[in-house]
Amino acid sequence: MRHIVICLMMMLSITAHANEADRLKQADFPAQSQELVLKNQAVLTYLWADVYAAALYAPATLSARQAWDQQKALRLVLYYYRDIDRSDVIKAATATLERQQASARLKPELDQLHASFRNIRKGDRYALDFHPGRGLNLEINGQVVFSSRNEALARAYLGIWLAPKGLSEELRGKLLK
Repeated sequence: MRHIVICLMMMLSITAHANEADRLKQADFPAQSQELVLKNQAVLTYLWADVYAAALYAPATLSARQAWDQQKALRLVLYYYRDIDRSDVIKAATATLERQQASARLKPELDQLHASFRNIRKGDRYALDFHPGRGLNLEINGQVVFSSRNEALARAYLGIWLAPKGLSEELRGKLLK
């Protein structure tokens, strides 16, 4: 019996891996975005449903982890596989930021950032684009809908995916490897 369970688990893990490769192909992240290069990509799955693919871009001369640790330019792109109500996205972001103990001083700008969200439709792309000295832009389907020069806001918001205690440790590990 134990042998059958192990075989089934192996078969399911192979299927899941192939599925992630197919999903990443569907997201079709380019090798370069602006002056940054694609470092890593992964699919976020919640309760056996693929929610989105994430791609992390950083300077060519740095690893993804180095760029994050050294607060260098980063671009995080999310390609959504399903419709999601904006209020659910805001709730998840708020809960994660509270868990990570983000500064209460960021609340006014977080509220402005969240006000720029809209209901997500299958196929939408959200991007968080950070450059030191310029700050953070939020893009929805290629259009900038929010900008802030506050680098602490950028660090906190990108931290939802890249800092400890974020949305998914597995996703974080894949993006920063």
